Amino acid sequence: MTDKPAVHAAVAVLVRDDGQVLLAQRPEGKPWAGWWEFPGGKIEQGESVLQALKREIEEELGTGIVEAYPWITRRFAYPERTVQLHFYQVRRWIGEPHGREGQALSWQFPSSVNVGPLLPANEPLLRMLSLPAIYAITQLEELGEPVFLARLQRALQAGLKLIQVREKHLNEEALQAFSAKVIALARPYGAQVLLNGSPELASMVNADGVHLSSQALMALRQKPEGLIVGASCHDAHELARAAELELNFVVFSPVLPTLSHPDAKPLGWHGLGEAIAGYALPVYALGGLQRQHLQEAWRQGAHGIALLRGAWNEAG
Repeated sequence: MTDKPAVHAAVAVLVRDDGQVLLAQRPEGKPWAGWWEFPGGKIEQGESVLQALKREIEEELGTGIVEAYPWITRRFAYPERTVQLHFYQVRRWIGEPHGREGQALSWQFPSSVNVGPLLPANEPLLRMLSLPAIYAITQLEELGEPVFLARLQRALQAGLKLIQVREKHLNEEALQAFSAKVIALARPYGAQVLLNGSPELASMVNADGVHLSSQALMALRQKPEGLIVGASCHDAHELARAAELELNFVVFSPVLPTLSHPDAKPLGWHGLGEAIAGYALPVYALGGLQRQHLQEAWRQGAHGIALLRGAWNEAG
């Protein structure tokens, strides 16, 4: 018996400025009636994903999509069929969404959804959507500790929520001491801190997660439990391994020329888009970027941008 081909569907994540996303309850008469999901539907013959998305959202919600960005693609096997879900983040639209098929709608913060049950294919998406658009990488060696910690404080006050402690020049003892200071500053703001190093050291310093080098990623046998896990990727092989391990996200680089890796050949924006098209995990673009590059990263399918100098120059 051969497996049936997957049904391809376009799915919209409507995102308000405050970070809330729109969920819809499947109406009576449809499979999985009463379950909650992101709105969307089957891609018809001859349609692009974006064309299908616009048609489905107008039919279901009476809403016209103005600004939508490719995000991630996930495959999920339900008992009755396998679906290939092409998710777009929709950030501007015309017309207040309303249930044209009699379905209930609810705006929810991804980190604290209070409606249910959710369709199984949609549950991992909420964890992904809880990741912020900016991922900041520490710059202790270049700035020095007093200046860096002052800029970190200001960035946290301005809303920074995700930080990677990456200081390869420090020995383990000094790295633990510095990480403790970053974590102590971040916690009151609800910001999460990942340590670039081993999972064991990340747990030891009470970090929220670990960021793996590409070499550590390829040597990893299974995702560490109890930690947010990100990884640096530079090619299709590394991207595939991160997806196989179901990591929380990846960082893909270099996109533009960068001072920290002057000899690395940049991908360019088109190269980034090609490399991550159809990818299953959130991707942060890295390499020579500033905050004003965020929208271009979205256009290419990235979840957000990772910043080194760009995170702290504007914070201080």
